[in-house]
Amino acid sequence: MVNPIIYKDASTLAREIRAQNLSAVEVMNAFLEQIARVNPEVNAICTLDESGARASAESADRSLLSGKPVGPLHGLPVAIKDLHATRGMRTTHGSPFFENHVPDFDHLHVARLRQAGAIVIGKTNTPEFGAGSQTFNAVFGTTRNPYDLNTTCGGSSGGAAVAIATGMLPIADGSDMGGSLRNPAAFCNVFGFRPSPGRVPDWPVANNTRRLGVRGPIARSARDIALIMSAIAGPDERVPLSIDEPGTVFSQPLERDFAGTRVAWSPNLGQYEVDEEIIEVCEQALAHFEAAGCEVIRRDPDMHEADEIFQTLRAHSFAFDHRDRYANHKSQLKDTIIWNVEQGLALTGPDVARAEAQCTTLFERTVSFFEDVEFLLCPTTQVLPFSHELDWIREINGVPMKTYIDWMGLCYAITVTGCPAISVPVGFSSGGLPVGMQIVARPKADFSALQLAHAVEQHCDAKSHRPGVAI
Repeated sequence: MVNPIIYKDASTLAREIRAQNLSAVEVMNAFLEQIARVNPEVNAICTLDESGARASAESADRSLLSGKPVGPLHGLPVAIKDLHATRGMRTTHGSPFFENHVPDFDHLHVARLRQAGAIVIGKTNTPEFGAGSQTFNAVFGTTRNPYDLNTTCGGSSGGAAVAIATGMLPIADGSDMGGSLRNPAAFCNVFGFRPSPGRVPDWPVANNTRRLGVRGPIARSARDIALIMSAIAGPDERVPLSIDEPGTVFSQPLERDFAGTRVAWSPNLGQYEVDEEIIEVCEQALAHFEAAGCEVIRRDPDMHEADEIFQTLRAHSFAFDHRDRYANHKSQLKDTIIWNVEQGLALTGPDVARAEAQCTTLFERTVSFFEDVEFLLCPTTQVLPFSHELDWIREINGVPMKTYIDWMGLCYAITVTGCPAISVPVGFSSGGLPVGMQIVARPKADFSALQLAHAVEQHCDAKSHRPGVAI
């Protein structure tokens, strides 16, 4: 029998720690025991500071006993995606280039997690430099899907999703460019939230005006997503895209009356190949939205520029980020990164300007799309979890995928709209593999997306089905 602590909502655990019904030490011990038992099977947590975690939990309990004010995440263990800098803790980016790299600073959202009382106990696995939605690298190996150890957990926040799904962590962070919070959440039956660009400021980075990549949370409930967002969201004057609203907007009650709320359902965003079984599970799940009071209509958005926008801007960023490594150590990079860098180096200024202009046009059309519907629903992934020995999907429904990115279109098309989106667990395939659905809200309506996710969660029991390896 597993310790019941590990599957309590993070919101409940935080409240019980503050009320001293549970100690931070008890909570930490429960999660460390689960890590020791399950992580060897799934390889989700790639770095672990067990002694530091126990010492920090003891310190958290002493702070409570002394009457000091504490943050909303006080005493909760968290592991940080191995792309994000953690002061004094190895951060490898899944790359041999950084195998022994120990930063002397925290990324901003990591610092905010600590300030809110969370205890950083280690790092979660990610593909090399976060490239691709399949979590494997030369430093730590492959992370496996807990619902079928022969399949992938997705990526690039794959370790985080697996750790949440298996009760090894109550909360986790991640990042998302083309679906890296949403894809692994869908593959692992948990919640993954891509906030609006600037909602969680990204600092320090070489270019903080980028809109594709964002930081965000993975958790087992919409309420826990909101709890994490309350700690990591909020403006920062060093980041020009940061949104002025404070993180406390996510501390409001999630309950809302959705009677008569119009939502659009699109099974493929009008242009992508999607496994028929995924569409079937999602269409059955529309009943949960109707039970919450929503009026669901079928409507495909026009996103015909999305592929060119994403491929161009992603390649441009890869060329900028990896140009020196490509020039001097090309043989040490994996082939998909080399391809993406070369695509970026071949771009001209007008190519990038065209993609930016197309992005503006798509955004304006997206705003018009939401004039008479408040939300857009679509599947999170185009395929079910596939063999972890396959680096990327080559075809869907018999249609070839030209690049390692093509099979992620449902996620990256939403990325380029700038809209917030949360992947929610809605069911399982006939073979027992998880299926997720995206709730996409209007631009900057992040809290509304969490409200609808919470409402649907009350009618859907998919998240209660835990992977056998973890129980």
